[in-house]
Amino acid sequence: MSLVIVGSIGLDTISTPSGSVVDAIGGSAVYASISASYFTQVNLIGVVGKDYPASAIDVLSRHRINLDGLEIAEGKTFRWSGAYHDLNKAETLRTELNVFADFVPKLPASCSSCHTLLLANIHPSLQLQVLEETPDYNHVACDTMNFWISGCPDELALVISKVHIVFMNEDEVKSFTGKPDIFSAANSILEMGPKLVLVKRGEYGSVAVQMNSLFFAPAYPIIQVKDPTGAGDTFAGAFMACLEGHVELSPDVIKNALRYATVMAGQNVSEFSIKGILDLERNTIDEYKEELCRMTV
Repeated sequence: MSLVIVGSIGLDTISTPSGSVVDAIGGSAVYASISASYFTQVNLIGVVGKDYPASAIDVLSRHRINLDGLEIAEGKTFRWSGAYHDLNKAETLRTELNVFADFVPKLPASCSSCHTLLLANIHPSLQLQVLEETPDYNHVACDTMNFWISGCPDELALVISKVHIVFMNEDEVKSFTGKPDIFSAANSILEMGPKLVLVKRGEYGSVAVQMNSLFFAPAYPIIQVKDPTGAGDTFAGAFMACLEGHVELSPDVIKNALRYATVMAGQNVSEFSIKGILDLERNTIDEYKEELCRMTV
């Protein structure tokens, strides 16, 4: 039983009102994989350049993440630079695709017996390539961003029609569907084929939408948000990991996964880069989750 995560692996330079970091460990697959590693065995699929720090690979190994699908290519690692003038939206200052520009995801043999797949935030064409070679997993999900919604909506629509679960934030789900509110927007996506839509709402928490079913979760309270980068990826990784062992997306399974995802996203934003989700104790995560449950009674 394990989770496959396909996405970007990069080095981020980030500035927020709380400070800044240069060439910090980042990428959608990294945030999602570390978050998921507390709940299940994780297989990471991605590419880095020869300049990727050995210390970063050590971090992934320390979290017992299977790196059979990690490709180390000639050239430089994907880099992103951004600034947060407020904490709800990043301003992209620079993007260098480098080796990620020619990335072709390949699922190693060790992924053939897995049951769950997360297509993290990468180009929809790459997500489609993975779907074409994916076995019949119990749960398949995709994440996305406004750049793909505006740049290749038809490819993204095809991806969505082939997955069970969709992650989008509030702006994305309304932009993609053209609907004025998240509920009608989520229902439009459900009509395309998925069974569940997770709408991420930042400081206002999240909502899980199924046909004729809604569940709200507040954001986990953090005294100081230092860096929102990767929060959505962290959320998605934990959510998908908590589905392991469950064939059906029952209300109880969804609620439990959503609460753990909320806790992990909260830990992520409390520090820069991946620092907030490193080397946590599972007992501590469980305590935070129970605290969140008490808040929603």
